[in-house]
Amino acid sequence: MIIEIGDIANIIFLIATMIFIIMAIEMKNLIKASISLGIGSALLAMAFFVLGAPIAAVFELSVCAGLVTILLLSAIGMLEKEESE
Repeated sequence: MIIEIGDIANIIFLIATMIFIIMAIEMKNLIKASISLGIGSALLAMAFFVLGAPIAAVFELSVCAGLVTILLLSAIGMLEKEESE
């Protein structure tokens, strides 16, 4: 039984993704949680790329890791500004 480098890389990316997503769920600080969610999505995109799905990887990276994280951070920033006034 031969284990290829792609299989090892995929396992590492998926374990790291699970760690960052669990961190995002458990964190009390919303900014750190949304950044952790973005990192988890980026790692998931890398796993998609290693599995041979580059279109899914680009979509995951651009929409989930990029757009959703920026929207969450801007919404958190707007809420914190309103609460301080």
